[in-house]
Amino acid sequence: MEPILQVKNLSVAFQSRDSEFHAVRGVSFEVRKGETLGIVGESGSGKSVTARSIMRLLPSPPSYMKDGEILFLGQNLAEKSEKEMESIRGRDIGMIFQDPMTSLNPTIRIGEQIAEGLAKHQKLSKQEAKKQALEMLKLVGIPNSEARYNQYPHEFSGGMRQRVMIAIALACRPALLIADEPTTALDVTIQAQILNLMKNMQERFGSSIILITHDLGVVAGMCDRVAVMKDGVIVETGTTEEIFENPQHPYTLKLLNALPRLDEKKKAKPAPIIVPSTDYQGPLLEVKSLKQYFDMGKGNVLKAVNDISFHIQAGETLGVVGESGSGKSTTGRAILRLHQPTGGEVLYQGMSVNRLTPSEMKTMRRHMQMIFQDPYASLNPRLKVVDIIGEALDVHKLTGSKQERKKRVEELLDMVGLDPAFATRYPHEFSGGQRQRIGIARALAVEPKFIVCDEPLSALDVSIQSQIVKLLEELQHRLGLTYLFIAHDLSMVKHISDRVAVMYMGKIVELAESEELYSNPQHEYTKSLLAAIPVPDPKIEAKKKRVLLEERTGEDKYNLEHSELVEISEGHWVAMPTGA
Repeated sequence: MEPILQVKNLSVAFQSRDSEFHAVRGVSFEVRKGETLGIVGESGSGKSVTARSIMRLLPSPPSYMKDGEILFLGQNLAEKSEKEMESIRGRDIGMIFQDPMTSLNPTIRIGEQIAEGLAKHQKLSKQEAKKQALEMLKLVGIPNSEARYNQYPHEFSGGMRQRVMIAIALACRPALLIADEPTTALDVTIQAQILNLMKNMQERFGSSIILITHDLGVVAGMCDRVAVMKDGVIVETGTTEEIFENPQHPYTLKLLNALPRLDEKKKAKPAPIIVPSTDYQGPLLEVKSLKQYFDMGKGNVLKAVNDISFHIQAGETLGVVGESGSGKSTTGRAILRLHQPTGGEVLYQGMSVNRLTPSEMKTMRRHMQMIFQDPYASLNPRLKVVDIIGEALDVHKLTGSKQERKKRVEELLDMVGLDPAFATRYPHEFSGGQRQRIGIARALAVEPKFIVCDEPLSALDVSIQSQIVKLLEELQHRLGLTYLFIAHDLSMVKHISDRVAVMYMGKIVELAESEELYSNPQHEYTKSLLAAIPVPDPKIEAKKKRVLLEERTGEDKYNLEHSELVEISEGHWVAMPTGA
């Protein structure tokens, strides 16, 4: 079958003031009609640059195409003018971007953004464009499409915004769809919905797909062929079965080995070295009937955390899993009193955290710390690393001189696997994994015993995730740390946690030993989470039924996509059920 896209010897460079960076070097591949090609690799491998080169969406300058051809239906896109490309984008080639919130215009209604492309490329009247836009909203599974048509992007949850992006990308029935990390920021069940939707739309319209991702589990279930990229070069290509069953390149093996699997037994980890700091013999942390409510105005009260109880023993890791809006992060923040709890009690070594005065709470923070989800957003971009980490030492007066402070910061950097010389750099000079290590070093600076790890892996590539998990386990063993590990990646949680609590709509619906919960889940919501996780094995994915979530309706009590996400503080969102 004749390929609809052929990329031949593509090379793309970025020019800076005094140097040239080669982001893509001699890349060649092809895509056939109705086929899904997966392009996989870590951040910085050149995946997205390749995709944007096909669409001719790279900034010029500083980027420029040094060499190669991009043949789409026999036409060389590299030779097209910008005006010619405008007629091809959207009509013949559609693109789904990684972050739908930044890709959608916040000032234009959702329906109008879909209708705009239809009116432009198909020369439809305003009325006809609206009619087809409404049909697309229904096709991508957005309920109440008539009402939703007139809403703005901020009124949709992450999964619903991604559905809108798919509707825009497929509205003109393009021959080729490029999906650039379309599920990276989504929960596992929402990810399953989006992938099923893409597959259904592909079957309906006969489109070819280029799926760019670092998640090999997604690749196993979605792709016909795979191209593995590293440092701007394709190091291996083959059918999905060939890549997974008989990988040839060491980098492909590294990616496959880095991914934890639900169907693998949890490895035993060494017990942490616990040095009792008091004579207290009970659990290190107890949470009793914790409530965290938010007044949303007009008589609406959001019960973000609704009467939950659990305990954590010294040296233990309790995993907390659930979809966005389930109350995981709010629980962690309430424990540390970053939110003042509405009710209930938090006991640290038998002492009530709720009743502490501000000055007493400041002292308590030496014992209880937090590693935040987004290491870039949580590090002050104006401060050097020595001051970011050193600030905690200053607040608690843990060092006596600048020299002592500098030495302690360098010790902490070495502890988390970073070069002590990095102390003089700024956050923007580091990769995502390195920034997360800095966040861990900052949390360790005051020598805490309890750490809330709030989604510390979600922004990282799979191989970097495994490095951070290994680091956290080593630190736990060496320093006797206790973790509350919050995540929506159940595969990773299984391997780091001793016990796991499953949260749904502010409540803990199931709590069990890690191995027991995964092998014998009791609650329907837990089962739905486990069923939605992609397994990095094409044979297993082929056998899996067309996921439960595909047929779920707006009335499904486990489908958070039919809730509204509400921002209760900067960057912190929770779900409010529609009509609550």
